[in-house]
Formats: sequence, C-alpha cells, structure tokens
Amino acid sequence: MEIQDVIDNKDNKEIILKAVKENGKYLEFASSNLQDDEEVVIEALKQDGEALEFVSNRLKGKKEIIMLSIKSSPWTICYASERLKADKDLILTSCKEYGQALYYASKELRNDREVVKTAIENKGIMIKYASSQLQDDKELAEIAVKQNKQAYHFISEKLKYDEDIKNIMS
Repeated sequence: MEIQDVIDNKDNKEIILKAVKENGKYLEFASSNLQDDEEVVIEALKQDGEALEFVSNRLKGKKEIIMLSIKSSPWTICYASERLKADKDLILTSCKEYGQALYYASKELRNDREVVKTAIENKGIMIKYASSQLQDDKELAEIAVKQNKQAYHFISEKLKYDEDIKNIMS
C-alpha cells in the first residue's frame, strides 16, 4: 500500500488496519480517532514497536500498549505517559535491552537499585542518571566503570578514590 492511499483513507478503519499490518508506521497518517483505536494501534505495534510515536496520548497511558512497543523497540519508553515512566516493570523491561531508558525513569526509579543495576549492566555510563545515593554504591560503580570507563566521571567523589575502582581504571 502506498502512503497516499493511507492518507486518502485516514478515517477508514478497514484500510488503516490493512496498512498498519503491512507497515506499523503508517499509523502516522491515520486519523486521530484511529490513532486512539486500540485494535488499530495493537496491529501497528505488532508490526513495528516504533509506531508508538503516533499513538494517542490516552493509549500511551496504557501499560499493555507500552509493553507491546518496548518488547521490540525498548527505546520507545520515552513515549510512555509520566505515570508509566514510574512503572518499575516497564522501566526494567526497557533497561534490560536499552540502558538509556533510565533517563526516562521517574525520580523514584532512579533511586531503585535493581532498576539502576539493570540499566548500567547494559550501558555503564547511565549511572549518571542514578540518584546520588546510588552513584555512591560501590558495587554499582564497579559494574558501571567495568562496562564503560567513562562512567567514572559520574560516580561519587568518594568512590573515585577507592582502590578497587582505581584498579579497574588502570
């Protein structure tokens, strides 16, 4: 299906369903009503998790919708509602494959040891988005610095002088 066909039929659920099954990002050209239609959105996300960008704000507040998207495109957690950015299950799922998801996590989750550990195991430098308390956690600092030496710049001042950390850096 061509983009123009989608644009010309943006209010036609049957045509839009067919289009998003072929290319999830065709959701961009659907009417706002269809971008808010769960059946259409689910089909689009099954085809391409990145289609979450074009989903209505209402549906970006539904955990099942976000989970479907981040399973194939973990970075799309950035489109989740603020409430869902505080959902530990969603953030953990995203952080396993995409450590940068910690950046989008709520302040409370940036202070959650399990979430931060998961994020830095994937991408050590993300310790920079951890709470100051967790930037001062020696085990987490070691994991982060082993994963990426640049993480050293974001651990606590105290830990920068720790012998074990210095040994990792040398």
